[in-house]
Amino acid sequence: MTTFMAVHAHPDDEASSTGGVLAKYASEGIDTVVVTCTNGELGDLPGGIKPDQEGHDEAEVVRLRKDELERACKILEVAHLEMLGYRDSGMADWEHKGHADAFCNVPLDEATGKVVALIEKYRPEVVVSYNQDSAYNHPDHIQASRVAIAASERTGIPKKVYLTAMRANRFQRIREILEAQGVELPPRPQPNPDWIKKSQEQEKLITTTVDVVPYVARKLSALRVHESQIQNFMWNKIPDEALAEIFGHESFIRFRDETGAEVPEDDLFAGLR
Repeated sequence: MTTFMAVHAHPDDEASSTGGVLAKYASEGIDTVVVTCTNGELGDLPGGIKPDQEGHDEAEVVRLRKDELERACKILEVAHLEMLGYRDSGMADWEHKGHADAFCNVPLDEATGKVVALIEKYRPEVVVSYNQDSAYNHPDHIQASRVAIAASERTGIPKKVYLTAMRANRFQRIREILEAQGVELPPRPQPNPDWIKKSQEQEKLITTTVDVVPYVARKLSALRVHESQIQNFMWNKIPDEALAEIFGHESFIRFRDETGAEVPEDDLFAGLR
């Protein structure tokens, strides 16, 4: 059985960054595995209640997000969902990342061992995680990437390892579409030179772009299942006719390859089939 594994940080990441390829490869008969490293304790509760605000209950957030994750994976026809159960670290500038049990503080060897066991169990030819140098800079994404790469190298089982990437102009294009529709938006934020530079550097590294237009509806259905976390996201307002343009391609940086497949690629399994 040909197998694809995506190693993600939180519930909802599987849909937002790899929902298209998960749906595509499942439809092609490839066994798909989602590994979610944290419980997402520091997500929102309905009504936009955030960590440290009155009424925020971490146990309820975990229960809610686990249910959302399971339902999203069913929509994407994910064959196997594995949750490692680590504590959400929160954003890079949050004090929560200092918690002793936060995923970003877990010894790399310990967390790697759990993913090694899953790679040995499912034997994926292709593994996807995050780019540690991306502009997002989330502690849990960085740790998930480190763990996925270390586990892949330790086992030697995956033939290809990829890092998710985003085109630098994606959010700008979303804003242009919404403005053309007359949607009222908050003022444009001041450009962050470091964010822009990192985004542009990341885009130059992209090796692989997969057409997922036929799976956009399923990707968005899976993403919208995570309603507790996307209540105010601007892509909820994107007109249907623009969805394929915004979400119809998912891009990746090829980090490891044993196939010799030429780049640029349009398939994460190039050289394997």
